[in-house]
Amino acid sequence: MAAKVMTHVLAADFEHMQNDNPNGSPMIRGYNIIDGKLEVASDGATFHSLNPALLSDTLGEFPLSTKADVHSALKAARSAFPSWAGTPAPTRGQIIGNMGRLLMDRKDALVRLETREIGKTLKESAGEIQEAIDTCLFFQSEGRRLYGQTVNSELPDKELFTYRRPLGVCGIINSCNFPSAVPFWKMIPAIMCGNTCVWKSPQDSPLLSFALARIMHEAGLPDGVINLVHGKGSGAGQYLVDAVDEGLVNKISFTGSTAVGKMIGEICGRNLVSCSLELGGKNPLVVMPSANLENAVEGAYWAGFGTAGQRCTSLGNLIVHEKIYDDFMGLFMEKVRKTKIGDSMRDGDVLYGPMLSSKYADEFLQSLEICEASGADLIFGEGRITKDSAPDGFVADAEEGVYMWPHVYTGVTEDMECFHEEIFGPAVTIVKARDFDHALHLANASPYGLSSAIYTNDRLEAYRFKTGIKAGMTGINNSTTGAEAHLPFGGVKGSGNGTRESGIWVIESYSYWHAVNDELSGKLQLAQMDVDEIHIEEAEVNYEALA
Repeated sequence: MAAKVMTHVLAADFEHMQNDNPNGSPMIRGYNIIDGKLEVASDGATFHSLNPALLSDTLGEFPLSTKADVHSALKAARSAFPSWAGTPAPTRGQIIGNMGRLLMDRKDALVRLETREIGKTLKESAGEIQEAIDTCLFFQSEGRRLYGQTVNSELPDKELFTYRRPLGVCGIINSCNFPSAVPFWKMIPAIMCGNTCVWKSPQDSPLLSFALARIMHEAGLPDGVINLVHGKGSGAGQYLVDAVDEGLVNKISFTGSTAVGKMIGEICGRNLVSCSLELGGKNPLVVMPSANLENAVEGAYWAGFGTAGQRCTSLGNLIVHEKIYDDFMGLFMEKVRKTKIGDSMRDGDVLYGPMLSSKYADEFLQSLEICEASGADLIFGEGRITKDSAPDGFVADAEEGVYMWPHVYTGVTEDMECFHEEIFGPAVTIVKARDFDHALHLANASPYGLSSAIYTNDRLEAYRFKTGIKAGMTGINNSTTGAEAHLPFGGVKGSGNGTRESGIWVIESYSYWHAVNDELSGKLQLAQMDVDEIHIEEAEVNYEALA
């Protein structure tokens, strides 16, 4: 079955997607989008997207893509590449700008859809859709600044130039915790540089991905430039990565776990194919005695429990100087005990909602076992919220969705496994530091290096921290979370391979430099060999007379 993508995203679809009473609302039939056509899986297999705050609410049914489906998408992307690469960059930028304006028009509906599909609060979903908008508007203008250089030659009558050229077909794989911002971080600069894409949507946010892909086509994107396939990471995602070995992919951009990222890096490495890997984190936040404690508590609390701790930049190790430990912990735990948790679609002003899906909930509970086995002291948290075990601030129905207590572990030391392992969910491990040098050591001691933060009003401490930390990002008197469309995002060590998302820096990940030597003299001139030698002659100066 195949049908042309409708250039108009049906208003009725968005009404269904943002229904205030989602239980019982119509289920959307979703499709792959391959070469501008709506496609089902070649074997007819499907899966469903569920609302994690209301598990009885099925948002939609989607193709469980086969290897043949992924290869069909890759073929479409490769076929579309020459024409798209030949499209003037300002024209590509204009289409990207159209995407940003359509996202603005549909923002409210998309926000409610995202919240319904993955359980984020409405405020967080709004911030993320805005990030996608900002990315489009930033790269619209970059279409007029895809600069190369004119370089002076060492020989006469010769011109040298450099140009940015697109890589080819890019495989895009992102996780569902940022289902709108991150794919736009990847695909917008990719297509701005002239590449084409096959986007494997996150298994737990296929409806939002489907809506976003249709908006991209409505903006004027030619068929085959962005192709969307749905399915599991172990299915469609793996097929896309395996296609690197088959010579069908020129670039992989992946956001997800470090273990999977290493596997992708190995496959790309043996094929000399570029990959961008944005991976996990155990992000440290240091609190020093000079800090404003109320501000530090606010930052640590949000970093640890915003998005139910399901950010790659969420707070991992909270490192508190021993002189202020008791005062800080008193204020911090007061906020934790009052945490308001619920369904943002129905319960106002909640800090966080359900886990992204039942799968993420199960993995989080398994991670908590690491803390227990390490010997850390659990001072707050009781695992999954149930009708018989719920914190005071829980305002939803525990039997309807997948909700977790906030968890706080103290007595954590550098030799414990939980100090080093990422816990993807609402849990913070707390470590005491003797002094600044010890705190900096602890901040660098995990195998990750994504985000970091320090709260201090001592400018020398702030300077020493930002120059001594091994991380891709650092907040000073700010939390570990937060990104802007014009600032580079990414990590070092186990958090990535040095590539960056966002800003002008990401262009390096989706283009290569092409050097052109234009000989105008009408004869062969050889660099280094035909250059006139410059002789050094001693100046005839009477230095004694000058003295």
